[in-house]
Amino acid sequence: MRVIICGAGRVGYGIASRLASEENTVTVVDVSAELIRQITTELDVRGIVGHGAHPDILKQAGIESADMMIAVTHSDEVNMMACQVSHSLFNVPTKVARVRSQSYLESEWNDLYSRENMPIDIIISPEVEIGKAILRRINTPGAFDVVPFADNAVKLLGVHITEDCPIVATPIRQIPDLFPELQASIVGVRREGQIFVPMQDDPLYVGDDAFFVVKSEHANRLLEIVGTSEDRARHIVIFGGGNVGTYVARELESIRGVRSRIIEFDKKKAEHSAEMLKRTVVLHGDAMSAEIQQEAGVPDAELVLCLTNDDKTNILAGVLAKKVGARQIVSLINDASIQELVSELPIDKVIDPRAATVSSILRHVRRGRILDVYTLSDGQAEVVEGEVLETSLLIGSKIDDIKLDGIAIGAVIQDGHVMPLDNSLTIKKGDQLVLLAEKSAFKRVEQVFRVSSDFF
Repeated sequence: MRVIICGAGRVGYGIASRLASEENTVTVVDVSAELIRQITTELDVRGIVGHGAHPDILKQAGIESADMMIAVTHSDEVNMMACQVSHSLFNVPTKVARVRSQSYLESEWNDLYSRENMPIDIIISPEVEIGKAILRRINTPGAFDVVPFADNAVKLLGVHITEDCPIVATPIRQIPDLFPELQASIVGVRREGQIFVPMQDDPLYVGDDAFFVVKSEHANRLLEIVGTSEDRARHIVIFGGGNVGTYVARELESIRGVRSRIIEFDKKKAEHSAEMLKRTVVLHGDAMSAEIQQEAGVPDAELVLCLTNDDKTNILAGVLAKKVGARQIVSLINDASIQELVSELPIDKVIDPRAATVSSILRHVRRGRILDVYTLSDGQAEVVEGEVLETSLLIGSKIDDIKLDGIAIGAVIQDGHVMPLDNSLTIKKGDQLVLLAEKSAFKRVEQVFRVSSDFF
């Protein structure tokens, strides 16, 4: 696939890295010569210095033969215009734009993105994606990652294994026998920073992160079993009243019994956030101030969300919040190198905004009947939902007979029902599979769901 990426920032870099590693032809366009120098030095991509919405620059980048345009610069308007030019002048089949301003995303303006007006095929809103990820964690306390698949029929849960977990040192194949009423399976383990598909005789160890695919109504029961179940937070303080903080606060207002407050340093942002919200108290002040945190009720907060635009503020303000008495801290951190250091600090969970955005875009890049994708640990693994077509050689195979290196099937949905993963379960046309694949197996996953019989 030939892909043009406009924007060489964190998101553009992340997408380019993933696509280039899978032998796609990638060209990155950015006005910053320094960013282009960095990305072409570190990745196997071509770089063009220039404005991503200018026809001559896009032509120089090879837009005439491109299969996809992905516009992820910091400017919504540049992203939208790049898609318009790609369609009107070069007839690019698929155009993706990152749009951050919520004004562009109001439902009453949906006609703006029709083929007759602004022909953008896929709109990605990082703030909305991040906000949804945060809300899923609030609604499923005890898991560090919560992602729905198959119209929320199943969920991916990331769970940290502690010494109190009753399934420590138990071979994975024995776990279903211990809890026969539970429809859940372990599809991946992260150990010492590396994700892998475990063998059935592998045990879990203290310190592992286990990734389960579980029937949604069994999610809370699973967390109780592994000893990480928690009560949902009712008193929440948010640091940062920008797009993400305001979106989360607005959604929290619809949850009965939840009280939230926002601390925002920028006066105009604080005023705008206050106008957008009905029941949330917005304080103008510095989240790094112990006095302001006291005023906002941080010492009594069950959850503090650090959602400013600055990684250092999100870390240091979170550390201070923990010191003054907050029970749990969640920090939004963009810089991957800083994320690795957070484990040494009293911050309970980290939100990686780039992961949410990259996952949203990869969902549309993957070939075959792939319906959804979620990326783990900066691309070490992917959780994929796909539909089995009539040409797939999986049809007629029993679960016990399917052996795909680096791939673990977590759920099979037949006729709208989540099926128990018995060894006798047979794959049929139209089934939806949810599986985890190691990086080395990404191409095999695409082949599993392709209209092709040349894979095996």
